[in-house]
Amino acid sequence: MVPMYSFLEQSGHLEQRILLAERIRVAQELHDTLLQGLISASMQLQVALEKFSGDSLAKPPVTRVLQLLKQAIEESRNAVLCLRSSSGENLDLERAFSEVHQEFGFQQQIAFRIVVVGRPRTLGSAVHEHVYLIGREALINAFRHADAKNIEVELEYAPRRLRVAVRDDGRGIDKRLLQSEVYKHWGLRGMRERSEKIGARLRIFGRQMAGTEIELSVPGRVAFGDEKPSAA
Repeated sequence: MVPMYSFLEQSGHLEQRILLAERIRVAQELHDTLLQGLISASMQLQVALEKFSGDSLAKPPVTRVLQLLKQAIEESRNAVLCLRSSSGENLDLERAFSEVHQEFGFQQQIAFRIVVVGRPRTLGSAVHEHVYLIGREALINAFRHADAKNIEVELEYAPRRLRVAVRDDGRGIDKRLLQSEVYKHWGLRGMRERSEKIGARLRIFGRQMAGTEIELSVPGRVAFGDEKPSAA
């Protein structure tokens, strides 16, 4: 005869697995339907907006609608990320960064690739979230602002560190402006704050008209070990 406490424990585990599977399913459906639909609509609206003349009376309200769409995309993406994190499902970084590229797939003139060095390893949930969001911000900046022809992500899984480098061959960053108000909207401050929370080192290399590289280096004991970083 199975003890009652054992039966209840098994039932609880089964219920938890069902709940986690449902969260993963909902997250995937949100990503494949709602989020992708919003991104597609945003892209088409952006193309239409660029055809408006500068003095068009329709341009301001359409611009506002586009801003609202972008806000909805950001909120939807955060909701999907939250569901995936709470379900214990961390997309591998290569796949996660590939999804960021898909958001800018209409920019066919930009060549994009991901290089993986070493054997991919599993990251803790909190570390994974910080690393992904830092890399994602760097990628979005490259696609939106760099005016680049080539963008590359390098993921290096070394015994003593995880290294993520996002580089482009665009117009680069003037070092004198890195601390100015101009670049605050690029999210550089947020990237630095996230890197500090996990004890990582963030470095930015760039010169005007010579491309930019943003490198994140996370100690292996944090990236792959049991040491827990600060909460997001």
